Amino acid sequence: MNQDIVPHYQRVKRMIADRISAGTWNAGDRISSEAELVKAFGVSRMTINRALRELTLEGVLTRVQGVGTFVANVKPQAALFEVRNIAEEIAERGHEHRAEVISLKAEAAPDDVAATFGVRPGTRVFHSLLLHRENELPVQIEDRYVDPRHAAAYLDQDFTRQTPYVYLTAIAPISEAEHIIEAVLPNATERKLLKIDAQEPCLQLTRRTWSAGKPVSHVRLVYPGSRYRLSGRIAPKS
Repeated sequence: MNQDIVPHYQRVKRMIADRISAGTWNAGDRISSEAELVKAFGVSRMTINRALRELTLEGVLTRVQGVGTFVANVKPQAALFEVRNIAEEIAERGHEHRAEVISLKAEAAPDDVAATFGVRPGTRVFHSLLLHRENELPVQIEDRYVDPRHAAAYLDQDFTRQTPYVYLTAIAPISEAEHIIEAVLPNATERKLLKIDAQEPCLQLTRRTWSAGKPVSHVRLVYPGSRYRLSGRIAPKS
């Protein structure tokens, strides 16, 4: 393709990718700021911003608001068909997990949660909101509702020391689970917690779990699309 008709942002993308391929920037390295790239490449800030945004959506870069832009590592992945502990998944990759409890309280059940638990909307349920980090990078928001009839001491737990998954599976082992996967745009709270731009799509996994046939948990897990992927493998019945 004639160099003169290649859009400026595409040429910037190629030059950034070339620097990564050449080892100028390695996985996990912070690249130059937008202002520095404007000066280095002689293009507008809008062009640089578009190039960085597209490279982020393609998984080449990771952008953290207020911190900078980094060369992405290979995307970690979460089990799609299994129900697993995120702390264990992160540890298996040799990384450090840290959970931050944003809120933990009793509140009125929204309609969808009430339907899951078989109670009237507005019935008192337990609600927790956690932010999970991998090597300090935010990778998952866990927005979970729990039926108090099966986990009476839920609000008394320290979820910085053990995840809700570990606590709940110990007292109410999972007998059945349902998963719904969607691509969503994050709301303002989610953008702030995950430190992502409004334009970055997220993966949302909504999971309902039962123990001995009784509904225990309704959880929504939100992953930044540029930092995570969901995978699963099934074998056909013989």
